[in-house]
Amino acid sequence: MKFLEYEAKELLRPHGVPLPPSGGVIKTAAGLPAALRRAGKGPWVIKAQVLAGGRGKAGGIKLAKTAAQAKAAAKSIIGMNLVTHQTKGQGIKVREVLVEGAAKIEREIYFSILIDRRGACPVVVASAEGGMEIEKLAEEKPQAILRLPFDPVAGLRDYEARRLAFDLKIPAQRVGEFVKLAKALATVFIQYDCSLLEINPLAFTPKGLLALDAKLITDDNALFRHQELAKKTDHETSSLEREARKADISYIGLDGNIGCMVNGAGLAMGTMDTIVLAGGRPANFLDVGGSADEERVTRAFQIILKDSKVKAILVNIFGGIVKCDMIAAGILAAVKKVKLKVPLVVRLQGTNVEQGRRLLASSSLSVVQAEDLWDAAQKAVQAAQNNGHRNGAAS
Repeated sequence: MKFLEYEAKELLRPHGVPLPPSGGVIKTAAGLPAALRRAGKGPWVIKAQVLAGGRGKAGGIKLAKTAAQAKAAAKSIIGMNLVTHQTKGQGIKVREVLVEGAAKIEREIYFSILIDRRGACPVVVASAEGGMEIEKLAEEKPQAILRLPFDPVAGLRDYEARRLAFDLKIPAQRVGEFVKLAKALATVFIQYDCSLLEINPLAFTPKGLLALDAKLITDDNALFRHQELAKKTDHETSSLEREARKADISYIGLDGNIGCMVNGAGLAMGTMDTIVLAGGRPANFLDVGGSADEERVTRAFQIILKDSKVKAILVNIFGGIVKCDMIAAGILAAVKKVKLKVPLVVRLQGTNVEQGRRLLASSSLSVVQAEDLWDAAQKAVQAAQNNGHRNGAAS
């Protein structure tokens, strides 16, 4: 789960991570005066709250020296369509802004913690040349990026943080402050099962170190340990993805027109790849799980069909724990319940596959069967194309 900047800072603050004075988040300019008072004496920074980097260059972060400038900044940012180098040419509508007191920056460094999957441990990634151009720095001067793996059980030790401080050329009088901050960030990373915690920039100011920005991503698989986080809004998921999560179905919406229902994540990925090879585009990733019974299949169909882009559905099920004849019966019962109006292609394989295929063939419902995955993908692509042409002609 990805958190907006202000949400990440709410998690950092109780751990003693130094942050700029906050005026809170507002959704309209009417709330600005109170936010400015909470943030203290100006100047202030008005920051768009979206899940994208490069906000400053795109006009989503503005410095205001007076209340009038702050008002103009808030009005210009709230409601804007923010396009940055991370939004892939598409804009994100800004619905809220964070109001903070501005800081006098003497120096910036980059500090982050992420998972080193090869080393199977968390690793601090930092650079003395921090700021907005960290991606460019990584390309042009990779030697300027420092890496420090640490033990997830013991956490970041004092001597490790001190060594990092020396490598970052932090002044001696600031080393103790940096060590305390680095250890606090490592604690947050471990405590919340993060996959990424990024502070960019971590600023040196006359009043001490400040985490001016914060990006935090937690592992969805660990949310059962953090009920307070699970209750927060997942800003990246669609309404269909949230509905699927409640039904305990793995679903991710995509931009194609062929709905996919598969049991097993690996098989689902293979199914989507085969659809693309056949000239089509999958509308979703959907893993119905090992128990592909009537109830789960029905729920999966309902979720897929709520996507108006879907012109055909491909069901690719391997019968193991649940035998193919039982899966076929579940598919037929589910199709009757949802009143399917798009072509359905079914490929079954596994235990009792012949009995399952006979059930589908003897049904009065319109089900296109396929012998193998390649055959199924080709038939699904053709069905989606034909259905799209019919709909286009009808409109």
